[in-house]
Amino acid sequence: MKIIILGSKGQLGSEFVRRFALEKKYDLKHFSKQELDITDHNQINNIIKPLKPDIIINCAAYNLVDKAESTSTNEAYKVNKMGVLNLVNISKEINALLIHYSTDYVFDGKKEQLYSEDDMPNPINEYGKSKYEGENLIIKELKKYLIFRTSWVYGLGKQNFLYKLTQWIRQQDYLKIACDEFSIPTSTKTIVDITLKSIEKGIIGLFHLTNSDYSSRYEWGKKFLVLSGIKKFIYPAYQADFNLPAKRPRFSAMNNNKISSALKIEIPPWDKELEKMIPLLKFE
Repeated sequence: MKIIILGSKGQLGSEFVRRFALEKKYDLKHFSKQELDITDHNQINNIIKPLKPDIIINCAAYNLVDKAESTSTNEAYKVNKMGVLNLVNISKEINALLIHYSTDYVFDGKKEQLYSEDDMPNPINEYGKSKYEGENLIIKELKKYLIFRTSWVYGLGKQNFLYKLTQWIRQQDYLKIACDEFSIPTSTKTIVDITLKSIEKGIIGLFHLTNSDYSSRYEWGKKFLVLSGIKKFIYPAYQADFNLPAKRPRFSAMNNNKISSALKIEIPPWDKELEKMIPLLKFE
């Protein structure tokens, strides 16, 4: 089976590359943004089309939430919508399965219960809107697709909350973290595990792919410091205290029952997964 990974130097893409190096049962090609920009129609055709992959795993995304709201709105839509459209078109042409990752930020956070795949999205920031429009293009145009909505993704890399937390620790006497923002910390390891199991089972459709249970950012940060043996005072603050350009949904935790049932597995709770990930998270 031929597989292409796009966005291979991001934290999720690089986790896939590491895992496939161990698996060694697929014919794998992977490309960074510098090697293949999904917004470039010509690159998509000239590189992907001759390779004729069975599966395209899209880990490329614009995920700078506040910049998407303020200075880089067009870039967010260029990558998360128009780049996805390029992948939709090539997937349809070569009959490839497109695997794509979306976000809990497609929801407005007003439900105050775990969101299911049947709940209607209503994004409240430009990042969430751009990701939702990308989802819709895939669902409208393709029959062979896997869309996984994820949340609070962390792993090896710098574009995640835990890495930022380690930087703040060095720069500030104490930390202020929102206690009124809830979702589910989800490791790149979990995402790759579930994706590979889904490929093996031939599953298609839209699924929520997260670790289990849910947490506030404050609880997540505190748990990380305890497990890391770092002593630092964290003050429970509110979202409004930070005056960020983009609004965040207050409660965007998603139910992973649909994918768990399809694969007949139990996905570990976020805190148990974090314990396993701590030795691997060697942030500089």
